Amino acid sequence: MRWKNAILDLKPYQPGKSIEEVKKMFGLEKITKLASNENPFGCSPEVLKALHEKKNNFALYPDGYATILREAVAKHHGLSEKQFIFGNGSDEVIQLISRSILEPGKNTIMPTPSFPQYKHNAILEGAEIREVELVDGEHDLDSMLRQIDENTAVIWLCSPNNPTGTYIQETKLNAFLEKVPQDILVVLDEAYYEYVEADDYPESIKLLEKYKNIMILRTFSKIYGLASFRVGYGISSEEIISRLEPAREPFNVNSLAMLVAAKAIQDQDFIQKCKTENRKGLHAYYSFCEAEGLSYYPSQGNFILIDFGVDGDEVFQYLMRKGYIVRSGKALGFPTAVRVTVGTEEQNEGLMKAMKEFLHETVTT
Repeated sequence: MRWKNAILDLKPYQPGKSIEEVKKMFGLEKITKLASNENPFGCSPEVLKALHEKKNNFALYPDGYATILREAVAKHHGLSEKQFIFGNGSDEVIQLISRSILEPGKNTIMPTPSFPQYKHNAILEGAEIREVELVDGEHDLDSMLRQIDENTAVIWLCSPNNPTGTYIQETKLNAFLEKVPQDILVVLDEAYYEYVEADDYPESIKLLEKYKNIMILRTFSKIYGLASFRVGYGISSEEIISRLEPAREPFNVNSLAMLVAAKAIQDQDFIQKCKTENRKGLHAYYSFCEAEGLSYYPSQGNFILIDFGVDGDEVFQYLMRKGYIVRSGKALGFPTAVRVTVGTEEQNEGLMKAMKEFLHETVTT
């Protein structure tokens, strides 16, 4: 087969361990998964109600314009319906951007460690990748600016960043955007936007008027609790959206996904409750880390990166045997850490108990 050279050494995305897989591995009856930054409180009751009342007509294609979802999201953000593009998760929107703009001879700039799909898609398109290391877990915006040249096409910013949970302050983002040439697309990946509580976090929607070269990414997979439905979207100018649309596959968001996402975004009371509980959980982890002498990054997401000072896989394996699935930092660029999704109060307490046992066994052996 005449494969693209770019794909020959490219590894597929490696999902974390599934609950059923771990049950079989260790013969455990109960597994708590806190590895993929999913919402432990599920989704809005309005979503479940809508699914119950839905009349099945599975023979028809989905609405290619995503009318119900488009109207609900546009109303929520106070923008034109033409300023949105929807995808099978925000992952697909990243793919659409890469497919539409990147190619051999162009380069793209991104932070590292960060969300791996920026690099993955750039490799597929044959573009040059310019990675800029985080500094103390945060984007090094000055170094990213120095990487720009006449062939730069896309810059990726992940805020809050995955896996550190750190964010770009409003003044720093504005100063950065002022210096980026207007023909370079700046993608603000805000998958965890709804969890943010920092006062100086930028309201990126307001930046659309001033900066015509930005694209904002949001998702229903995190706080909205709809990860299995795979719905994400991009927000930008009508011109940029219209340029991206030809690269989007027809009917890429299924009918049930549109229905539940439209219902979910209308229930902001549920979102606020999840945000409040998440903040309580984060502070519980902060207290635990400080009591045990562990380093961590204060997070604006629904996860926390904790440095145990030992092989992250060792921590991951120990916790898995105890019935808790977290994410080893070795695959995320932090080899002595694990990334933990904030769960319910009961889940958090159980995991912290297991982590304390690991620490004490490690110290005494």
